[in-house]
Amino acid sequence: MRKFLVLVLVFFNLLTYGQIPVDLTGFDKKKGVKITNESNLLNIEWPAGNAESGKIIIDLSKGQPVMNSLMIGKNNVFKTIVKNLDPAIILTVGKRDLVSQNGWNIFFDKTAYLPYKTYPVKLDKTGVKVVTSGSQTEIIVAGATGGPFSGSYNFTLYNGSPLMNVAAVMATDVDSLAVVYDAGLVSQQSPWENLFWSDTENNVRNTKVARMDTAHMMAVKYRTIIGEGKEGSLAVFPAPHQFFYPLDNAYNLEHIWYGNNYRNQFAGFGIGLRHDLLGDRRWVPWFNAPPKTQQRYNFFCLLSAEKDGKVLEKVKAFTHNDTYQPLPGYYTMSSHFHQEHIDEVLTRRPIPEMPGFVKAFRNTGVNIVHLGEFHGPGSPRGPEAKRWPELKMMFDECKRLSDGNFLLLPGEEPNNFFGGHWMNIFPKPVYWLMSREKDQPFVEENSTYGKLYRIGNKEEMLKLLELEKGLAWTAHARTKGSTGFPDKYKEEAFYKSDRFLGAAWKAMPADLSQPKLGKRVLDLMDDMANWGQKKYVIAEADLFRIEPNYELYGHLNVNYMQLDQMPKFETGWQPLLDAMEKGKFFVSTGEILLPSFSVNNVTSGETAKMDAKGNVEIKLNAKWTFPLNRAEVISGDGKEVFHDVINLHDTEAFGEKSFTFTKNLKNRKWVRVEVWDVAANGAFTQIVWLD
Repeated sequence: MRKFLVLVLVFFNLLTYGQIPVDLTGFDKKKGVKITNESNLLNIEWPAGNAESGKIIIDLSKGQPVMNSLMIGKNNVFKTIVKNLDPAIILTVGKRDLVSQNGWNIFFDKTAYLPYKTYPVKLDKTGVKVVTSGSQTEIIVAGATGGPFSGSYNFTLYNGSPLMNVAAVMATDVDSLAVVYDAGLVSQQSPWENLFWSDTENNVRNTKVARMDTAHMMAVKYRTIIGEGKEGSLAVFPAPHQFFYPLDNAYNLEHIWYGNNYRNQFAGFGIGLRHDLLGDRRWVPWFNAPPKTQQRYNFFCLLSAEKDGKVLEKVKAFTHNDTYQPLPGYYTMSSHFHQEHIDEVLTRRPIPEMPGFVKAFRNTGVNIVHLGEFHGPGSPRGPEAKRWPELKMMFDECKRLSDGNFLLLPGEEPNNFFGGHWMNIFPKPVYWLMSREKDQPFVEENSTYGKLYRIGNKEEMLKLLELEKGLAWTAHARTKGSTGFPDKYKEEAFYKSDRFLGAAWKAMPADLSQPKLGKRVLDLMDDMANWGQKKYVIAEADLFRIEPNYELYGHLNVNYMQLDQMPKFETGWQPLLDAMEKGKFFVSTGEILLPSFSVNNVTSGETAKMDAKGNVEIKLNAKWTFPLNRAEVISGDGKEVFHDVINLHDTEAFGEKSFTFTKNLKNRKWVRVEVWDVAANGAFTQIVWLD
């Protein structure tokens, strides 16, 4: 009996603390990564650039922290940054309304205000698999569960950089779920001596780690917290854009946490990232989580032997210090902002020489900002006694605030005449009213304002765009107030007109299973091309108030417009509209730039001739920060859309390359290209038409 009990205890200990199986069949030892497995510890060493090597030691024993050590070193001499860590990912799971509006594209959802449940993602290790893909090595630790989700904890290493991605890769069979997540690293013994971060004024701050019973949240710049140990530092930060689900406001909602027992879900001391469950207190849709999709609740770590928060400079390099990098031959332009600055001026609030929102855009490297004023305040439909002075004030303020390398352009988001919501831009100040009585003229001369237009229907709206050389496009297509559009008016004369540009792109809705952002409008871009008209897609931010201490970069995107020089407000900005109308621009989140793109030596917005067999040569010059994930060559024949995915896992961080792709596009009518990195940052070209 005693021997039997001993055998039972031994078997129990093997189950509880024994080594889990390791599968190396997908590992390629020729890619520069070294693996050793000894004493229940799986050592993975990878080339981290600058003659350094990174090392992660995975503890294969059940019941032990999965990350035994993180190390950085040179010439086989390693410094231990931290020991005995576990990922701490918390899922807050609510209900998605798939019925009342537009399915998974919904924005106006009440998710955050309805009942929800919170689950820590716990790990009961059942196996480890190591897989090589180009310069990337993924360590997959099976046995992760969190509420209705199950999957694995994945650690991805990137050759050439001390960068690591940590992800709970989870799927569920439950339908109609919306999720928001917090993430970080915890230890039962505090492994850090100091913590560093940048405050919202761009000052590096620190605190000594002390015993604390709860966790502390902070508003920071660059979305980063740094733990400093005896021999090095570890920066923890999210994907800069993918981490944020869409909101109307870019408030800085204290996205960093540190301390003990965070949200009463994980014991021990941790550092990490977080979301405010109520967002900006408006519509707060969280992330989509459709059933059977592999959601990646993830964040990044950057290993460093440096101290005193110096590693923050290397984190900032991934986003060009949260700015849009200048590119010869291009100027950056961002659109769709409801700042309602004019309402502040007209209500006689104190207005500084340079308002906060202008400082924020200038600090972020945006050259041209296109407003969407009077979206609530103001009198777009009259009375005229208010409308004309409001427009004049908008034009005057835009002129006053346009200076040097910054141009502030008037614009509005009408919600009448065409259907849904749409944006417009004219190449100069235009006075117009969104209503007309039967006895009023369409246009008249006024001694104070010049030409005054009154618009009573869609035909008159198109006529105004034609007369004043304006452009219009669908705002937040297929969601929000444009649900069902532009699909419902694609046969209308105004849509088929060259005055209707197309639509605008934003990362909305959010879905962490997708390797790209903004699939909603990328799909629409392809549909519009197949409908037969030459339409283009610009980036839009669709944000309300903006100040310098907001989390602007994470919610922003830009258009790189091909312009010989910066337009001046005084002489009009027709060259900008020419670039838009001709498709002479590309869209970017900022981390990937596409300085040149051609199909058979023809650039975007133009028509390329295929050879007799339908072959084309696509040339693309790309610059990037995060390692690249994939390129997509997307084409259509007027009915179907074709996606040719090109794996770019051989790339390393901070690169530049000229790619050449030879493709057979016989019977295709158009083609475009997207490029995405491992953080789901991206850039996409406008369309080249095929003949």
